[in-house]
Amino acid sequence: MGSGGKLVALAAAALFWLAQMRRRRAAAAPPATVLRGIRGATTVTEDTADAILEATEELVREIARANSLVPENVASALFTVTPDLHAEFPAAAARRMGWTMVPLLNFTEIGVPGRLEHCIRVLVHVNTARTQIEMVHVYLREAVKLRPDLAAGFAQHSTLRSTTPQ
Repeated sequence: MGSGGKLVALAAAALFWLAQMRRRRAAAAPPATVLRGIRGATTVTEDTADAILEATEELVREIARANSLVPENVASALFTVTPDLHAEFPAAAARRMGWTMVPLLNFTEIGVPGRLEHCIRVLVHVNTARTQIEMVHVYLREAVKLRPDLAAGFAQHSTLRSTTPQ
């Protein structure tokens, strides 16, 4: 084989090796990380700082537990309260739990007459390889009434629950 043939064979072998390396890296690569949303809500019986912080902490802990979250994977969280709650920011509970580097915001919900009162809601944005269907949304206390359409799905994860006496 002449020097041209050897060069072609060497180039072909190098290309084959590169293709094999790419395949191995692709097979070993972790799944793609995407941004997903997790919803949750809870209620309080009174507008006090302690009640808001306690209920919000319970909600955030349950969302984190049900979705195996760590603060490093939380991109941000948006908290809302109904207009009848103003004694404390719900995000303060997440800060107390160690979410110190997570961007957090608080908002007031639109006051729609006849809707659930004393309600705290959250939308947590997480970076994850899990699909949207795998995200577990959490509704506690009287807030279980907000999403009865999802009750069957939550039951399998045992996170849709009411902590008020039946």
